[in-house]
Amino acid sequence: KKQFHYRNKRKFDQFFAKIFNLYTYVYSTWKSTKKAKPPTFHLEKLWINFQGPNEFNPPHSHGGALSFVIFLKIPIELRVENQDYKGLSAGPGGITFLYGETEDRCITNHSVFPEEGDMYIFPAWLKHWVYPFTTDCTRISVSGNVIDKIELNKLKKANGKE
Repeated sequence: KKQFHYRNKRKFDQFFAKIFNLYTYVYSTWKSTKKAKPPTFHLEKLWINFQGPNEFNPPHSHGGALSFVIFLKIPIELRVENQDYKGLSAGPGGITFLYGETEDRCITNHSVFPEEGDMYIFPAWLKHWVYPFTTDCTRISVSGNVIDKIELNKLKKANGKE
């Protein structure tokens, strides 16, 4: 129910530039590929989420090149609810990333219950969802979308006209 978008994202540019440069370095090392020029990432959207009892995000994906979520506050009551959960999913307050079609003979998802301060960076096209919880508390996270190119024909001129 509560989600606020930041319009002035520039104050976060330096912080996120360092993170996504590190992401690019680690990814290219893992892939054993060196590009002549690594991509430059630009923060496209940034928002803060206040998730309360019985709220959830169904399976969805984002626009852009990369997406991220940073978990700022995970109340102890939610941690207890998750620890008491009996099941195979991430449980109350968890997040699941889905890669590929569901197949009984394969692992096609990764579920986690985040800790405060965790940051997950993932391809924007990767489907994911957030599980509801019933505890009377609020979990706070910051999410955003990052682009690796700017389409010049979509930029607005200074006077607001295209």
